[in-house]
Amino acid sequence: MNAIAHAVPTPASTGALTICGLNKTYRLKGKPVQVLEGIDLDIHPGAFVSILGASGCGKSTLLRLIVGLDQDYQGQILLDRNPVRGPGLERGIVFQEHRLFPWMTLQQNIALALKNHELPAANKNRLVSEHIELVGLGGYEQAYPHQLSGGMAQRAAIARALVNKPKVLLLDEPLGALDALTRVRLQQELQRIWVQERCTVIMVTHDIEEALYLGDRVLVMDAQPGRIKEDISIDLPHPRKRDSELLHDLKQRLLRQLADA
Repeated sequence: MNAIAHAVPTPASTGALTICGLNKTYRLKGKPVQVLEGIDLDIHPGAFVSILGASGCGKSTLLRLIVGLDQDYQGQILLDRNPVRGPGLERGIVFQEHRLFPWMTLQQNIALALKNHELPAANKNRLVSEHIELVGLGGYEQAYPHQLSGGMAQRAAIARALVNKPKVLLLDEPLGALDALTRVRLQQELQRIWVQERCTVIMVTHDIEEALYLGDRVLVMDAQPGRIKEDISIDLPHPRKRDSELLHDLKQRLLRQLADA
């Protein structure tokens, strides 16, 4: 694995996300249930934002709305001042399960994301190779998903989401199914990839330490309906030390908040 550069990364110029007055309601047994209420957010280009909250607070629903998988809501979602209307190549998403196609090799799975791009085959092949190297999977191009470990499969899923060069990468509990050691290693990999790519990242997680270690900003959500309870900025450079006094103090504060939720 490559080390993360200590130099401050160049700020991204695109990937600004603005959410205004976002409300989302589902129907449950014929009755309306408000899942999100009054979500207002301004996320700067190239930011890494972690979202914390109890199950059922609407974290994953919020990601689905941003990626355009659900368009039934009230309010506005703008990417670089343009309304989000359905899925688009400028937004990539990685779920808790890698969702690789089992009958395709790693290389084929990543190349599939470029299917609708009007690029010469040579350019597509170059992008696929670059992103396999980016996530540290060089040499596994012809491996099938069942031949990869859980952490390797998640890295492949991240490469597939990034190969389109999205402005925004959405991560829905991407490391939640991994063992503790693999999770720590993948957190370091995510940090390195983000510093290198500088796209805007929004990550949903239940892990407070993970949220603080990776995020420039941590949003804490209340449930029923989902609202932003607190918005914490973390003024620490990357890479971070896990035993940082500031991160320890913030962890204790967040544990108290989430316990009272």
